[in-house]
Amino acid sequence: MMFFKAAAFVFLVVYTITLCLILVYSIAQFHLLIHYLRRKKNRTSQYPSTEDETLPTVTVQLPVYNEPLVIERLIDHIVRLDYPKDKIHIQVLDDSTDETSLLCQQKTNEYAVTGVNIEHIHRTDRQGFKAGALQHGLATAQGELIAIFDADFLPEADFLRKTIPYFKEVKTGVVQARWGHLNEDYSLITRMQALQLNVHFSIEQTGRNSAGYFLQFNGTAGVWRKQTILDAGGWKADTLTEDLDLSYRAQLKGWSIQYCQDIVAPAELPIDIQGLKSQQFRWMKGGAENARLRLSDLLASDISMGQKLHGSIHLLSSSVFLLVLVLAITSLPVAFMYPMTGVDLRIFIPFLLPVLLLAIVYYKANADTSWSSLRWWQRMGKFIVLFPLFLSLSMGMSWHTSRAILEGYRNKKSAFVRTPKFNSIGRIKGSVLRTKRQSENSGIGIEGWLAFCFLVAVVAAILTGHYAFLFYHLLLLFGFGTIFIMSIHQRYFR
Repeated sequence: MMFFKAAAFVFLVVYTITLCLILVYSIAQFHLLIHYLRRKKNRTSQYPSTEDETLPTVTVQLPVYNEPLVIERLIDHIVRLDYPKDKIHIQVLDDSTDETSLLCQQKTNEYAVTGVNIEHIHRTDRQGFKAGALQHGLATAQGELIAIFDADFLPEADFLRKTIPYFKEVKTGVVQARWGHLNEDYSLITRMQALQLNVHFSIEQTGRNSAGYFLQFNGTAGVWRKQTILDAGGWKADTLTEDLDLSYRAQLKGWSIQYCQDIVAPAELPIDIQGLKSQQFRWMKGGAENARLRLSDLLASDISMGQKLHGSIHLLSSSVFLLVLVLAITSLPVAFMYPMTGVDLRIFIPFLLPVLLLAIVYYKANADTSWSSLRWWQRMGKFIVLFPLFLSLSMGMSWHTSRAILEGYRNKKSAFVRTPKFNSIGRIKGSVLRTKRQSENSGIGIEGWLAFCFLVAVVAAILTGHYAFLFYHLLLLFGFGTIFIMSIHQRYFR
């Protein structure tokens, strides 16, 4: 009995520490919301003007890999950018191994004969993945500035005219635009992603920019000063998120990033669970890799304590999903064993604060972006439905993302698995390309087992009348169960 009582206390301590760490993260997010509101109050949609004759030369880089459904649309869109033709240079950085390369060559030839300064650069080894392609293209880039767009992005024609003037400030190294969503209403998966991304591209990016904290280039829909890239050491394939890596190296060199929430570049969201898992695995692992590589540099740098604190939280932010998994797993023994400790669970009521703070952050972010055209009661209605679903599915993804985070901290190398794009816009359920794709479905069995464990916990709570963890375990049951069923369905029945 003494052993079980000691074990109960251990689980309770781990559970409490995890709650405290999540509370710290939620307070940091709310602090960014405060800075966001200050910036929003003073924000203007007027962009600095620049005459054509004073505009700098720009190279637009389009890194692509096996994108047959969207590559032609991308090139057609980029050549229509409103910018002096003698000052724009387009590079199609193609690492493809399928028919994408032929489509790239045909499109570049089609526009080259009309006078467009466009070239198709095809690599056959894919060394360094996306970072390698960008660095390879940089060697022959003609522009003083480098704009980058992934294959599924469709920037507005005036994108360069809106972003380029911000480089009048000599220490501006990057200008980043907000991601829009072309297919937000496609499915529950796309709605959940939009809900989360809107927080990053409003509260987090604007808040950090307003407060003078370090922020990031998001890999696409932004413009770099070429000298900044060179000064920071160029693109490196040390991590799966080369964009975050170069962002921090550049800012540690004294360059700044300007975030422009009012400049929107629409793009597609992953439409299926495999695409979402591949994307999240890459982002979470890359975040952990950057924390391992850059955190010590950040803390040793000559910057303010606030910059160090928020920069550290930023680099470690992917680890929140590891905390979510630890909290979920330890909640099982705590739910069954806490009577042995004599602890009154009402002491955990203050730990509902993280949910409240995050709810405020998520509501404001989406009310100001995707839901801005809706009436207040429509926005509130959507939030009441979607936010609990988002929390539940995020918990369900925590096993998958935690694997990625641990691999990143352990320095386990893996390939850059791209996120498939299917040219599925809005509510149109376009045909999905049936090809063999790299899978990030390992761990499905664990997700199913966790769903079963939380089912047992829910049933036990109902039978015993101990309801303290019932709602929480229902969310975990739905989250792990949904992710498990979606993964099984896509893997074996599609």
